Amino acid sequence: MRSRLFPITDDHIHFDPNNGRGVEAAKDFLHAGGTHIFLVSKPSWSLGVEPGTGIDYAGVFDETLRIAGLIRETGLVVFPILGIHPAEISRLSERMSLADAVGVMKGGLDCAAGYVREGKAVALKSGRPHYEVSPEVMAASNEVLSYALSLSAGYRCALQVHAESGPCADIVDMAQAAGMPVGRVVKHYGSPETPLHPSLVARHEAVPVLARERRPFTMESDFMDENSRPGAVTGPKSVPRITKKLLESGAITEEDCWRIHGETVEKVYGVRIVL
Repeated sequence: MRSRLFPITDDHIHFDPNNGRGVEAAKDFLHAGGTHIFLVSKPSWSLGVEPGTGIDYAGVFDETLRIAGLIRETGLVVFPILGIHPAEISRLSERMSLADAVGVMKGGLDCAAGYVREGKAVALKSGRPHYEVSPEVMAASNEVLSYALSLSAGYRCALQVHAESGPCADIVDMAQAAGMPVGRVVKHYGSPETPLHPSLVARHEAVPVLARERRPFTMESDFMDENSRPGAVTGPKSVPRITKKLLESGAITEEDCWRIHGETVEKVYGVRIVL
Protein backbone atom coordinates (compact mmCIF):
# COMPACT_ATOMS: atom_id res chain seq x y z
CA MET A 1 0.00 0.00 0.00
CA ARG A 2 1.16 3.52 -0.74
CA SER A 3 1.48 6.14 1.94
CA ARG A 4 -1.52 8.41 2.31
CA LEU A 5 0.82 11.21 1.30
CA PHE A 6 0.88 11.97 -2.40
CA PRO A 7 2.38 14.69 -4.58
CA ILE A 8 0.36 17.59 -5.92
CA THR A 9 1.88 19.11 -9.04
CA ASP A 10 0.90 22.29 -10.87
CA ASP A 11 1.86 21.74 -14.51
CA HIS A 12 1.78 25.42 -15.56
CA ILE A 13 2.18 28.31 -13.16
CA HIS A 14 3.93 31.68 -12.97
CA PHE A 15 5.32 33.55 -9.99
CA ASP A 16 6.44 37.15 -10.41
CA PRO A 17 7.84 39.08 -7.44
CA ASN A 18 8.10 42.24 -9.55
CA ASN A 19 4.53 42.44 -10.85
CA GLY A 20 2.73 40.12 -8.42
CA ARG A 21 3.05 38.41 -5.03
CA GLY A 22 5.98 36.20 -5.90
CA VAL A 23 7.14 33.90 -3.11
CA GLU A 24 4.11 34.71 -0.97
CA ALA A 25 1.84 33.27 -3.68
CA ALA A 26 4.09 30.21 -3.88
CA LYS A 27 3.65 29.77 -0.13
CA ASP A 28 -0.12 29.74 -0.68
CA PHE A 29 0.35 26.76 -3.01
CA LEU A 30 2.61 25.05 -0.49
CA HIS A 31 0.32 25.60 2.51
CA ALA A 32 -2.66 24.32 0.50
CA GLY A 33 -0.82 21.03 0.04
CA GLY A 34 1.12 21.60 -3.18
CA THR A 35 4.50 19.93 -3.56
CA HIS A 36 5.83 20.41 -7.12
CA ILE A 37 5.48 23.11 -9.76
CA PHE A 38 6.45 23.66 -13.36
CA LEU A 39 7.46 27.33 -13.37
CA VAL A 40 6.91 28.68 -16.88
CA SER A 41 8.77 31.73 -18.18
CA LYS A 42 6.59 34.76 -18.77
CA PRO A 43 6.43 36.81 -21.99
CA SER A 44 9.33 39.20 -22.51
CA TRP A 45 7.22 42.32 -22.06
CA SER A 46 6.12 41.17 -18.60
CA LEU A 47 9.72 41.55 -17.46
CA GLY A 48 10.50 44.71 -19.39
CA VAL A 49 12.63 42.96 -22.03
CA GLU A 50 12.39 44.14 -25.66
CA PRO A 51 14.22 41.48 -27.67
CA GLY A 52 15.99 42.35 -30.89
CA THR A 53 17.84 39.05 -31.15
CA GLY A 54 17.27 35.58 -29.75
CA ILE A 55 19.95 35.92 -27.10
CA ASP A 56 18.05 38.88 -25.61
CA TYR A 57 15.60 36.35 -24.16
CA ALA A 58 18.34 35.22 -21.79
CA GLY A 59 17.26 38.05 -19.51
CA VAL A 60 13.78 36.52 -19.28
CA PHE A 61 15.16 33.04 -18.67
CA ASP A 62 17.70 34.13 -16.07
CA GLU A 63 14.97 35.95 -14.15
CA THR A 64 12.79 32.82 -14.29
CA LEU A 65 15.65 30.78 -12.81
CA ARG A 66 16.24 33.41 -10.12
CA ILE A 67 12.59 33.19 -9.13
CA ALA A 68 12.83 29.39 -9.14
CA GLY A 69 15.66 29.62 -6.63
CA LEU A 70 13.63 31.84 -4.32
CA ILE A 71 10.67 29.46 -4.46
CA ARG A 72 12.83 26.41 -3.72
CA GLU A 73 13.71 28.03 -0.39
CA THR A 74 10.08 27.46 0.68
CA GLY A 75 10.50 23.68 0.27
CA LEU A 76 8.70 23.36 -3.06
CA VAL A 77 10.24 21.40 -5.91
CA VAL A 78 10.52 23.65 -8.96
CA PHE A 79 10.96 22.51 -12.57
CA PRO A 80 11.59 25.49 -14.91
CA ILE A 81 10.13 25.56 -18.42
CA LEU A 82 11.61 28.16 -20.75
CA GLY A 83 10.58 29.34 -24.18
CA ILE A 84 8.91 31.92 -26.36
CA HIS A 85 5.29 32.91 -25.90
CA PRO A 86 3.49 32.77 -29.27
CA ALA A 87 2.13 36.30 -28.84
CA GLU A 88 5.70 37.55 -29.18
CA ILE A 89 5.23 37.37 -32.96
CA SER A 90 2.58 40.09 -32.88
CA ARG A 91 4.75 42.46 -30.87
CA LEU A 92 7.95 41.74 -32.75
CA SER A 93 6.34 42.20 -36.17
CA GLU A 94 5.24 45.70 -35.17
CA ARG A 95 8.90 46.81 -35.29
CA MET A 96 10.49 44.37 -37.76
CA SER A 97 9.53 42.21 -40.69
CA LEU A 98 7.62 38.98 -40.12
CA ALA A 99 10.61 36.99 -41.36
CA ASP A 100 12.90 38.77 -38.89
CA ALA A 101 10.39 38.14 -36.08
CA VAL A 102 10.46 34.43 -36.89
CA GLY A 103 14.26 34.52 -36.76
CA VAL A 104 14.28 36.23 -33.37
CA MET A 105 11.80 33.71 -31.94
CA LYS A 106 13.79 30.75 -33.28
CA GLY A 107 16.91 32.29 -31.80
CA GLY A 108 15.11 32.62 -28.48
CA LEU A 109 14.19 28.96 -28.61
CA ASP A 110 17.84 28.11 -29.31
CA CYS A 111 18.73 30.16 -26.24
CA ALA A 112 16.14 28.32 -24.13
CA ALA A 113 17.37 24.97 -25.41
CA GLY A 114 20.81 25.85 -24.08
CA TYR A 115 19.37 25.96 -20.56
CA VAL A 116 17.80 22.54 -21.12
CA ARG A 117 21.16 21.21 -22.31
CA GLU A 118 22.80 22.54 -19.15
CA GLY A 119 20.13 20.96 -16.93
CA LYS A 120 18.78 24.32 -15.76
CA ALA A 121 15.36 23.75 -17.37
CA VAL A 122 13.36 20.57 -17.98
CA ALA A 123 11.26 21.53 -21.02
CA LEU A 124 10.62 24.14 -23.71
CA LYS A 125 7.51 26.14 -24.51
CA SER A 126 6.21 27.45 -27.82
CA GLY A 127 2.93 27.60 -29.70
CA ARG A 128 0.85 29.79 -31.97
CA PRO A 129 -1.58 32.67 -31.36
CA HIS A 130 -4.85 31.74 -29.69
CA TYR A 131 -6.40 34.92 -31.11
CA GLU A 132 -7.27 35.88 -34.68
CA VAL A 133 -4.30 36.67 -36.90
CA SER A 134 -3.65 36.81 -40.62
CA PRO A 135 -2.89 33.60 -42.53
CA GLU A 136 0.69 34.86 -42.98
CA VAL A 137 1.20 35.30 -39.23
CA MET A 138 -0.33 31.89 -38.50
CA ALA A 139 1.94 30.24 -41.08
CA ALA A 140 4.96 31.97 -39.54
CA SER A 141 3.86 30.89 -36.07
CA ASN A 142 3.54 27.29 -37.19
CA GLU A 143 7.05 27.53 -38.60
CA VAL A 144 8.30 28.59 -35.15
CA LEU A 145 6.28 25.82 -33.49
CA SER A 146 7.72 23.22 -35.87
CA TYR A 147 11.19 24.47 -35.00
CA ALA A 148 10.41 24.12 -31.28
CA LEU A 149 9.21 20.55 -31.86
CA SER A 150 12.46 19.72 -33.64
CA LEU A 151 14.52 21.24 -30.82
CA SER A 152 12.54 19.32 -28.20
CA ALA A 153 13.00 16.10 -30.14
CA GLY A 154 16.73 16.74 -30.41
CA TYR A 155 17.12 17.49 -26.70
CA ARG A 156 14.66 14.75 -25.71
CA CYS A 157 12.59 17.10 -23.57
CA ALA A 158 8.89 17.87 -23.38
CA LEU A 159 7.31 20.86 -25.10
CA GLN A 160 4.45 22.88 -23.65
CA VAL A 161 2.24 24.36 -26.37
CA HIS A 162 0.21 27.57 -26.07
CA ALA A 163 -2.41 27.55 -28.81
CA GLU A 164 -6.09 27.99 -29.59
CA SER A 165 -8.76 26.07 -27.69
CA GLY A 166 -9.68 22.66 -29.02
CA PRO A 167 -7.84 19.53 -30.08
CA CYS A 168 -5.05 21.11 -32.18
CA ALA A 169 -4.88 17.77 -33.98
CA ASP A 170 -2.67 19.08 -36.78
CA ILE A 171 0.18 19.41 -34.29
CA VAL A 172 0.35 15.60 -34.22
CA ASP A 173 1.58 15.60 -37.82
CA MET A 174 4.00 18.41 -37.02
CA ALA A 175 5.38 16.45 -34.06
CA GLN A 176 5.75 13.26 -36.06
CA ALA A 177 7.56 15.13 -38.84
CA ALA A 178 9.97 16.48 -36.22
CA GLY A 179 10.49 13.07 -34.60
CA MET A 180 8.89 14.30 -31.38
CA PRO A 181 6.83 11.83 -29.28
CA VAL A 182 3.27 13.14 -29.23
CA GLY A 183 2.85 12.09 -25.60
CA ARG A 184 5.49 14.64 -24.63
CA VAL A 185 3.77 17.52 -26.43
CA VAL A 186 1.73 19.15 -23.68
CA LYS A 187 -1.34 21.19 -24.62
CA HIS A 188 -1.35 23.94 -22.02
CA TYR A 189 -4.92 24.82 -20.97
CA GLY A 190 -5.90 21.62 -22.75
CA SER A 191 -9.14 19.80 -23.34
CA PRO A 192 -9.99 16.09 -23.20
CA GLU A 193 -10.40 15.75 -26.96
CA THR A 194 -6.82 16.73 -27.80
CA PRO A 195 -4.58 13.95 -29.13
CA LEU A 196 -1.68 15.78 -27.46
CA HIS A 197 -1.03 15.41 -23.73
CA PRO A 198 -3.74 17.48 -22.00
CA SER A 199 -2.83 19.75 -19.13
CA LEU A 200 -6.27 20.57 -17.73
CA VAL A 201 -7.00 23.69 -15.73
CA ALA A 202 -7.78 22.44 -12.24
CA ARG A 203 -11.47 23.34 -12.30
CA HIS A 204 -12.11 21.47 -15.57
CA GLU A 205 -15.19 19.26 -15.20
CA ALA A 206 -13.48 16.39 -17.05
CA VAL A 207 -10.82 15.82 -14.36
CA PRO A 208 -12.75 13.07 -12.48
CA VAL A 209 -13.97 11.56 -15.76
CA LEU A 210 -10.49 11.21 -17.20
CA ALA A 211 -9.22 9.92 -13.86
CA ARG A 212 -11.83 7.14 -13.85
CA GLU A 213 -10.83 6.27 -17.43
CA ARG A 214 -7.17 6.22 -16.34
CA ARG A 215 -6.29 8.56 -19.19
CA PRO A 216 -3.00 10.41 -18.83
CA PHE A 217 -3.38 14.11 -18.04
CA THR A 218 -1.95 16.67 -15.69
CA MET A 219 -3.44 19.64 -13.83
CA GLU A 220 -2.57 23.32 -13.88
CA SER A 221 -3.69 26.65 -12.48
CA ASP A 222 -2.17 28.94 -15.12
CA PHE A 223 -1.83 31.42 -12.26
CA MET A 224 -0.42 34.62 -13.80
CA ASP A 225 0.71 36.36 -10.58
CA GLU A 226 0.01 39.88 -11.77
CA ASN A 227 -1.37 42.45 -9.36
CA SER A 228 -3.37 43.97 -12.20
CA ARG A 229 -5.18 40.63 -12.69
CA PRO A 230 -5.43 39.05 -9.23
CA GLY A 231 -6.40 35.37 -9.30
CA ALA A 232 -6.07 35.03 -13.07
CA VAL A 233 -6.42 32.45 -14.53
CA THR A 234 -7.07 30.58 -11.30
CA GLY A 235 -5.41 31.13 -7.93
CA PRO A 236 -2.22 29.42 -6.75
CA LYS A 237 -4.18 27.22 -4.32
CA SER A 238 -6.50 25.82 -6.99
CA VAL A 239 -4.66 22.61 -7.95
CA PRO A 240 -4.13 21.35 -4.38
CA ARG A 241 -7.55 22.51 -3.17
CA ILE A 242 -9.47 20.93 -6.04
CA THR A 243 -7.43 17.73 -5.91
CA LYS A 244 -8.18 17.33 -2.22
CA LYS A 245 -11.84 18.21 -2.70
CA LEU A 246 -12.21 15.57 -5.41
CA LEU A 247 -10.46 13.02 -3.23
CA GLU A 248 -12.65 13.77 -0.21
CA SER A 249 -15.82 13.50 -2.31
CA GLY A 250 -14.78 10.15 -3.74
CA ALA A 251 -14.58 11.51 -7.28
CA ILE A 252 -10.95 10.41 -7.47
CA THR A 253 -8.80 8.02 -5.44
CA GLU A 254 -5.35 8.20 -3.91
CA GLU A 255 -4.11 6.03 -6.74
CA ASP A 256 -5.51 8.62 -9.15
CA CYS A 257 -3.60 11.33 -7.29
CA TRP A 258 -0.34 9.43 -7.62
CA ARG A 259 -0.95 8.79 -11.29
CA ILE A 260 -1.96 12.39 -12.14
CA HIS A 261 0.56 14.25 -10.02
CA GLY A 262 3.44 11.78 -9.99
CA GLU A 263 3.60 8.95 -12.51
CA THR A 264 2.21 10.86 -15.49
CA VAL A 265 4.40 13.86 -14.75
CA GLU A 266 7.47 11.64 -14.69
CA LYS A 267 6.60 10.02 -18.03
CA VAL A 268 5.87 13.28 -19.82
CA TYR A 269 8.76 15.39 -18.49
CA GLY A 270 11.41 12.81 -17.63
CA VAL A 271 11.72 14.11 -14.06
CA ARG A 272 11.48 12.32 -10.73
CA ILE A 273 8.64 13.15 -8.36
CA VAL A 274 9.83 12.45 -4.85
CA LEU A 275 8.13 13.42 -1.61
